[in-house]
Amino acid sequence: MKAAVLFEAKTPLQIEEVTVSKPGPREVLIRTVACGVCRSDLHYVDGAFPHPVPTVPGHEAAGIIEAVGSDVAHLKVGDHVITFFTVFCGSCEMCVTGRPSLCIDSSTRRPKDAEPRLSLADGTPLAPFLNLSAYAEMMLVHENACVAINKEMPLDRAALLGCAVITGAGAVFNDSRVRPGESVAVIGAGGIGLAAINAAKIAGAGTILAIDPVPEKRELALKLGATHAMDAMSETIVKDVLKLTGGGVHYAIEAVGRSNTAELAWNILRRGGTATILGMIAPGNSVSIPGPTFLTGKKIQGSLLGSTRFPIDMPRLVQMYLDGLLDLDTMVAERIALGQVNEALEKLRKGDSVRSVIIFA
Repeated sequence: MKAAVLFEAKTPLQIEEVTVSKPGPREVLIRTVACGVCRSDLHYVDGAFPHPVPTVPGHEAAGIIEAVGSDVAHLKVGDHVITFFTVFCGSCEMCVTGRPSLCIDSSTRRPKDAEPRLSLADGTPLAPFLNLSAYAEMMLVHENACVAINKEMPLDRAALLGCAVITGAGAVFNDSRVRPGESVAVIGAGGIGLAAINAAKIAGAGTILAIDPVPEKRELALKLGATHAMDAMSETIVKDVLKLTGGGVHYAIEAVGRSNTAELAWNILRRGGTATILGMIAPGNSVSIPGPTFLTGKKIQGSLLGSTRFPIDMPRLVQMYLDGLLDLDTMVAERIALGQVNEALEKLRKGDSVRSVIIFA
């Protein structure tokens, strides 16, 4: 099969012929139909986060099951599935307490002495990328790295649920538990931020602020449910938010991954408010919070994939789309071929596009 391979950080991906192994116990082979090009991939491609190479990036995908290994319990050939990179074992403390996105049990990976799931044509093993390696025509994954969905769901839209949407929507529904009439500010109107804005609208938030430096993204945010759009580069952004909301928002959701935007999320909260940090803040960076502000009862929390309970939440989000509540169509900026992946990554570097989705023939 063809796949986009990263041989070294800070170099373009190369389209290569790659060999995929046969499904082992509890593994499924998926024909990739669509894969979103996510900023998280860019962090690894550009070396901000280290990763073993060579590898096939990509982690926001949907496809159709082609084959199943032994002991697969809930999936069958022909199922339409959405993948997600935080594969869960189902039996560790995190899983049984309802936090599968935090599972790191090694039983979901192949043993070190086993044949690699992916390898180059010359036999060189490819390091697994976030348990998926989705910039490829096929994905070989553990059965708990995907969820079967309604076949009426368009797979190019379904792919976005695998990262951007479950992260942004999960931050609203699971981490914040927004109630009708409450106020929400979302910092960053990329794929994750737009999903959070749309989810806040679905949750019935009264005031929804979109904070982003790019005018086009602010316009998209308004289309997806924001009641106000504000320029993140404004020198008075904190004062403006506090004035508009009568003392700050109930919930601030950071979807950028920078120290200053995480600090902004804290500073625009009202007393007793909660900030949820979704962005990937690179190693070596830290967030500074003035000590006395903890006396206001404010809270700051991290989140991975919106604390999603995958088998439950993902089919529900699919139904929200089919019912016309969840707007995924607006989030897709373009549909591209695998060979255009480097151009899509460059657009992410410039920060002026929402989502490029790779469509596999």
